[in-house]
Amino acid sequence: MLGEFMYCNPTKLHFGKHALDHLAEEMQNFGPKVLLAYGGGSIKQYGLYDQVMQILHDCAKEVIELPGVMPNPTVDKLYEGCALAREHDVDLILAVGGGSVCDYAKALSVSAWCKEDPWEKYYLRMEDVDNRIIPVGCVLTMVGTGSEMNGGSVITHPRQKLKIGHVFGENVFPKFSILNPELTYTLPQYQMVAGIYDIFNHILEQYFSGEDDNTTDYIAEGLMRSLIHSSRIAVKDPKNYEARSNIMWSATWALNTLLDKGKTTDWMVHMIGQSIGAYTDATHGMTLAAVSDAYYRFICPYGLAKFKRFAENVWNIDPNGKSDETVAAEGLSAMKEWMQQLGLVLHISELGVTEDMWEGIADGTFLLDGGYKTLTKEDVIQILRESM
Repeated sequence: MLGEFMYCNPTKLHFGKHALDHLAEEMQNFGPKVLLAYGGGSIKQYGLYDQVMQILHDCAKEVIELPGVMPNPTVDKLYEGCALAREHDVDLILAVGGGSVCDYAKALSVSAWCKEDPWEKYYLRMEDVDNRIIPVGCVLTMVGTGSEMNGGSVITHPRQKLKIGHVFGENVFPKFSILNPELTYTLPQYQMVAGIYDIFNHILEQYFSGEDDNTTDYIAEGLMRSLIHSSRIAVKDPKNYEARSNIMWSATWALNTLLDKGKTTDWMVHMIGQSIGAYTDATHGMTLAAVSDAYYRFICPYGLAKFKRFAENVWNIDPNGKSDETVAAEGLSAMKEWMQQLGLVLHISELGVTEDMWEGIADGTFLLDGGYKTLTKEDVIQILRESM
């Protein structure tokens, strides 16, 4: 049964091969100073930088560049961007890149005019925004995070060994996002499949909660089936437009706040994965993949009915003559086989995790309610052990 909720998503999307053509019309809605945030330079290598700069030049924008946004954006990089945004009093932050750049842009949007340390305020104390917010726009080059249509923003503090996400309200959502699936073609396959699993896990973390008949769960099952189908095509033919466009669209709907409506949610795979990322700087999607099998097998007995449904409706497991436990286990085995087919990392040791890190990773893992079992620190260590 659906509970009471409010749903609003203010982000405007431009999707398709010619989506970038709409950047100029979006620029009419903002002042003259644009802070252009991007990553390690691939947008220059493949020509996107020149295209964006030409559009901004034609729109008479003053461009302040902020390159070097890393895959796991750090608090020091955030401070650097804050100083630049304040110095130039920018009117818009334009993120050109993957989810990390989009995440970073949103963190910067709320932090630039924050009167205290934004890490303390937003990521440790998890307070709401009460200062000026700089609008954000996104041109997406990698899919997975769904950051193009939500208020989430993850920042890493390397010295504190913490990687923390804050989900801000609709006032921090990107004002617009440009989604051209062809811009994802140049992504290395390792990054592509990591993004695919990030999408899948976003859906799982909202799906594996509750025991009611909820419309949202049917939507989630459809998205998962579509993603599984398209991913198998994309790993063999990375430039298959239909597959890549379906993956991109699934990524957006997986985490644009639709799937959690009327539900509790279970974000523990993300909490453990982010803590691993703080210790290893590993690719986000791979940290999730490496703990998922152990985590879901650990909580399966507590949510057996939903795991059985997952096996039948997502993986087409035949339940006839089998116990619920057997059907659920076969579903998780089918998921693991699919993950192996994609080439995902399935063991945290492959990401550089060693036994002496377990305690620190567990300490850095936020223990959340909402799933079928609320974990203890000892449970987290057990899951890490079984993920090695």
